[in-house]
Amino acid sequence: PFIQRFGNDVVGIVGWTVSGPSNALRHAGETVNNLINTYKENQRLKAQVETVTATKVRDQALQKENTQLKRELDIKDGLTDYNPIVAEVLVRTPSAWQNQFVINKGKSAGIQKNMSVLGAKGLIGRVIEVNNTNSKVELVSDTVDSDDKFSVEITNSNGQVVNGIINGYDRKTGQLIIGHLNTKVKLKANDKVSTNGLGGLTPKGIYIGKVSKVASDDFGSATKVYVKTPADMNDLEVVTVVNK
Repeated sequence: PFIQRFGNDVVGIVGWTVSGPSNALRHAGETVNNLINTYKENQRLKAQVETVTATKVRDQALQKENTQLKRELDIKDGLTDYNPIVAEVLVRTPSAWQNQFVINKGKSAGIQKNMSVLGAKGLIGRVIEVNNTNSKVELVSDTVDSDDKFSVEITNSNGQVVNGIINGYDRKTGQLIIGHLNTKVKLKANDKVSTNGLGGLTPKGIYIGKVSKVASDDFGSATKVYVKTPADMNDLEVVTVVNK
């Protein structure tokens, strides 16, 4: 009926008249909030960029200072110096899965015996045999006795450093075992483990993992340290060989 249509039109016009400004205010408020959030995010990103820039400048200054000091002391290479060579895993046999594998880079690419090999997140092994186009890598998880064990250092939460040697691997837990410890420094879980550069074969400062458990003798001194590595020894496709 005409009267009902007229009433509906009136209600619609009134509703539009009331809701129009209301919606406009609501959208305006959302726009202002978005602008404020965008501004805050922009300021946060600027602060991060400034921090990264400051860190980069500091690193460049330290590198320059390090170069100058080495020149004054007539040191050609430092303990932490190395050049990376990226390689792909070529062959890995089931019978030696936890011990060795072959990569597709060799002497022609600059690979040399005893170079350290890194996975995506840390140390995984060392080159033990070099051919012209490929090389054989011994995993750090290899439990076969060797004269060239990895020399490492453990840094606790107080900044104290303990040196040791990787001399075992727990296949059940997938953890490395560090022995030859002669210290009374307290070690505990989550202490960081890295190479110490001693022996001249492995660069210093290569990350290995974190302490998961410490076995102590009756006097409280650490005898064995179990280390959980971030590198997955079972899933390796691309590795990095570091040329000290």
